[in-house]
Amino acid sequence: MASPLSSSPANQALTPVAPGNRVFHFHEHAALWFSLGTGLLVMQIGAYLVPAVGTRDAVIAIVLGSLIGAGLLGWTARLGCQTGLASAGLMHATYGSAFAKLPVLLNIAQLIGWTTFELVIMQEGTVAIATQTLGIELDGFTGKVVATLLWGSVLIALMAGSMLTLVRRFVSRFALPLVIASLAWLTWQFGTRLVAQGFEGFWNRPGTGGMGLFSAMDLVIAMPVSWLPLVADYARHGKRTATTFGGTWLGYALANIWCYALGVLVVSTVEPGTNLVSALLLAQGGLIALGLILLDEMDNAYGDAHSGAVSVHSLRPRWSIRAAGLGFAAVCTALALVLPIHTLEPFLLLLSSVFVPLYGVILGRLGSGTVVPSLSARPVDWSAAALWLAGIATYHLLKQYAPDLGSALPTLALTFVLAALTRPRNTTGLATAGA
Repeated sequence: MASPLSSSPANQALTPVAPGNRVFHFHEHAALWFSLGTGLLVMQIGAYLVPAVGTRDAVIAIVLGSLIGAGLLGWTARLGCQTGLASAGLMHATYGSAFAKLPVLLNIAQLIGWTTFELVIMQEGTVAIATQTLGIELDGFTGKVVATLLWGSVLIALMAGSMLTLVRRFVSRFALPLVIASLAWLTWQFGTRLVAQGFEGFWNRPGTGGMGLFSAMDLVIAMPVSWLPLVADYARHGKRTATTFGGTWLGYALANIWCYALGVLVVSTVEPGTNLVSALLLAQGGLIALGLILLDEMDNAYGDAHSGAVSVHSLRPRWSIRAAGLGFAAVCTALALVLPIHTLEPFLLLLSSVFVPLYGVILGRLGSGTVVPSLSARPVDWSAAALWLAGIATYHLLKQYAPDLGSALPTLALTFVLAALTRPRNTTGLATAGA
């Protein structure tokens, strides 16, 4: 029988995955989230932090922000595994069947943005490789169109397949070792340069005062927080809650710390103003390493597109997840051809302002692994909705009037505590995965 949380028996996004149909172990979770945590985008943010706060504060922000952000991912993954629900299902259980459509739509919008952004990153990297290394002369427009259509076609082809097969047979077996080897090689190359230039000067490099330590942590936390609305879409296929939590937390934390730190390392050993992709290509073996990282960037685009398809399916059950995914990938490919991608920091922080309090409320209400079936009968859970909106306001007020305190952690703590205190007592549990 369909779950009481389902609006339709055919709605896979709102129906818990049965324990017998779950296939992900620790290795699959760790491989998936290490892969999703690796990317040129993360390195670019790491490179951005050093001039703003200096090396030591950048490293502190990277380590603490990554551990905290990945911990939130792991906790949400554990909840997804316990309930078997996709992210859209968690939103319906918390906010009510009608109001939940708002965060689901916001999630679809941000996933369109992220998928498009990933395609742009891959397009720029491909053009740089073709022009600087292979000697292929491409003018700006032609290179953009060819590279975008190339990666867009790959994404569309992947969306036609099975997510479970992709993770189990490709990401965990082949992609992960290649990505680790690439990161290790680039770390060795730029680490050797750093030693030759002098570690003391690197470590004591001051910042320009562009942001404080907690603001830098907010920027680091924004990256894993952007994955919060996706993690349950994969975690609900986990066999055990402990391995789902551990694999997600460890895989993402290691990748996030490594890529941020590599961005810091690169920007500290090249001439000021050097483009990150160009700097990577200058390293010995940089072409191969960058090419493998670009291939891994496709995992990020796929991860965004698949979750976007699940969210679309939750609103339109007649569209299968596969069909929604194909359409989603095609739309993002078209947008990558015409959409200008400019400043990154405001985009990341805007997402945090929405999804930090959203998941503070979800974890406060459902974090123990129980749900309230009667919530699904309500169009709106007004207390949960009010806490979310108040959390968004709190985030922006802190950013405006107390920037030194940061915004993400205080907002998360406030919404979580208030949601837990107002959690209905008459809760009953869904069928859960093994502990």
